[in-house]
Amino acid sequence: MIAQRNMEVSIGSLSLQNPVMPASGAFGPEMHEALDFNKIGAIIPKSITKHPQPGNDTPRVCETHGGMINSIGIQSKGLDVYLSKIIPEFSAYDVPLISSISAESIDEFCEMSDVLGNHPDIDALELNISCPNLKGDGLAFGMDAEVTRELLTRVRQVTDVPLIAKLTPNVTSIQEIAKAADAGGADALTVANTILAMAIDTETKKPMVGNVMGGLSGPAVKPIMVRMIYQTSQVTDLPIIGCGGIMNGTDAIEMILAGASAVQVGTASFITPTALTDVVQEIRDYMERHDVKNIYDLVGSVEC
Repeated sequence: MIAQRNMEVSIGSLSLQNPVMPASGAFGPEMHEALDFNKIGAIIPKSITKHPQPGNDTPRVCETHGGMINSIGIQSKGLDVYLSKIIPEFSAYDVPLISSISAESIDEFCEMSDVLGNHPDIDALELNISCPNLKGDGLAFGMDAEVTRELLTRVRQVTDVPLIAKLTPNVTSIQEIAKAADAGGADALTVANTILAMAIDTETKKPMVGNVMGGLSGPAVKPIMVRMIYQTSQVTDLPIIGCGGIMNGTDAIEMILAGASAVQVGTASFITPTALTDVVQEIRDYMERHDVKNIYDLVGSVEC
């Protein structure tokens, strides 16, 4: 008789049947042709902005050794289309729907969180604090601990749904930002967004993406993310969602051992459309091989 393997995890008050979800920006409704959305832990559509945005100049993506640089920008059809088209499309599935929000100011984060965080079909919010604070100094919200704390504190006042702060890795100390998000009322942390990077075409002497710089993702960034997950887990008890470079179940397990309760899969889905459900099965296979009955027995169990 095969023993039951409990893969259920909690993100604040939100329960997920397994710890695997897409990274925002690497998931779309057309993927239902390749995988069963009801078999993943949660759905996270691309970050939404209040107003429509065209995104960055082309080219927007280039390959690098062990990864890719993307400079899509927050291309968005705006909040009205999100409410009328995107939410109904994804809420038809039996897994939690998490909205990723990108905004230009704390006030705008609060305004959008008030709308989405009180929508009956939205189960949690992921606050993309890696986007630039255009009402401040232009740096990402998540580069400043005090701004991070204020942003979470104010958003917490307008909604009761779980709040996930998506941290930027482009900081000196991710621990300080994590503690600030915790102090502000975050229920979980995504560690982390893409790493700011640049590539140059040596023949044309021009940057390989139209915006000059972009976000590096893929296998090359995974060791950095594993390190950041471990560091973050040492300073907060909040659930951590590991993100960056997961290509298979072994990569996911590595992040879980470092301290992540859940993981997000991004670049891998561009290569293998079934990557999300593949990772779910590979985590289950690992638990079978090592006779792990509960996923939480693995969380943070690295032996240092």
